[in-house]
Amino acid sequence: MLTLPARFAAVILCFAPLLFQRSWRHAEVLLVGAILAPGRRTVTSILRIAGLSQERRFVNYHRVLNRAAWSGRAAAKVLLGLLLDAFVPADPVLLGLDDTIERRRGKRISAKGIYRDPVRSSHGHFVKASGLRWLSLMLLVPISWAGRVWALPFLTALAPSERYCRERGVRHKKLTDWGRQLVLQARRWMPGRRLILVTDSGFSAIEFLAALLRQEVTCVTRLRLDAALYRPAPPRHPGTIGRPRTKGRRLPTLAAVLINETTRWQRLTVPGWYGEGDRVVEICSDTAVWCHAGLPVVPIRWVLLRDPCRRFNPQALLCTDTAQEPLQIVRWFVQRWQLEVTFREVRDHLGVETQRQWSDKAIARTTPCLLGLFSIVTLLASCLNSRAQLRVSASAWYHKQRPTFADSLAAVRRAIWSEQGFAVSRQSVDAAKLPPTLREGIAYALCHAA
Repeated sequence: MLTLPARFAAVILCFAPLLFQRSWRHAEVLLVGAILAPGRRTVTSILRIAGLSQERRFVNYHRVLNRAAWSGRAAAKVLLGLLLDAFVPADPVLLGLDDTIERRRGKRISAKGIYRDPVRSSHGHFVKASGLRWLSLMLLVPISWAGRVWALPFLTALAPSERYCRERGVRHKKLTDWGRQLVLQARRWMPGRRLILVTDSGFSAIEFLAALLRQEVTCVTRLRLDAALYRPAPPRHPGTIGRPRTKGRRLPTLAAVLINETTRWQRLTVPGWYGEGDRVVEICSDTAVWCHAGLPVVPIRWVLLRDPCRRFNPQALLCTDTAQEPLQIVRWFVQRWQLEVTFREVRDHLGVETQRQWSDKAIARTTPCLLGLFSIVTLLASCLNSRAQLRVSASAWYHKQRPTFADSLAAVRRAIWSEQGFAVSRQSVDAAKLPPTLREGIAYALCHAA
């Protein structure tokens, strides 16, 4: 069994009450081994990196995923509590919601479907992808030692295909239904906190926004330029007969506002524009109500953006908090890009899409665990005492000032390996035969292996 540093064990042991004692011993090996293992995150590769390649009862480790009794929702609640204590001690709590496709093949993966590939597709080019669709809710928090905002996943759900639901005789839920359930679950876990949700255009739906508004969750997302916007309903006069009005007069569309020469634009500087630094944009903003026949009425503040240098097409944002400042709305929305960065990092460094589970229960558990592992590694990296322990893998041809997730993962691996005696071997007689540069190269290859 691998020995953990005391500061790491305090974080890992918070998940121990979720499983029975025997199952926890196996789950702890899988958790620590998934951090140390390079390449594929299969159970067998984890057992090899943990020194259990000769374990005859290896099937017990597989049963943690496909048979053991534990709740992924309870684990998500524990992880959220740890993240809030470490990174978000005060309001507001900024959340990000997005979906991703895990490319998997095989007849036994029954929940897979065919979806639009968001990475390879564009406005004029449609590419399909076969696999599993996951919806992940993440905390958007500034990491002091990284110098930027990271998206930390804590709650992930599988949104199965329509064919999967039809074959099992259950109602198929749209992506907005899954998203509403995830956000409302987070609302129940944080009853006294102010929540801000940032999403993409796939969740720009009136029913979705109205459901969150009833639970006092502010939502920031994109808005169509041709959306039907109205003035609020005028006051109802006493004695008026009939149903009360829900909206006022129709407003011009944002597409018309964009080309109107009388529109007054305000020039602002938005910091951290999609990871590119500061960006100067022109905006105009106003309040309205967004409604459609048979649907609830949602009061919004819309923000119309355009680039003076015309490097991107004009776009519109909405916020369900009408009192919010337009610049703050834009700042919140541009942080949504960190969700895409997290999806890329877990594929490159934590082995998402390399696992080989086939049972429905193991499939539903493994990918959320790997996404949650991103947040656990960030928590462990924040436990390191000094900046010297969190090294930046810079070189003469690759200048880097701040550590990335790859550096954080390497630092956590170094700390775990040092607990096993790897770093202590510098003072041994055998290790003295190795040149320091070669010894450091071996450590780099071990800790930075993807």
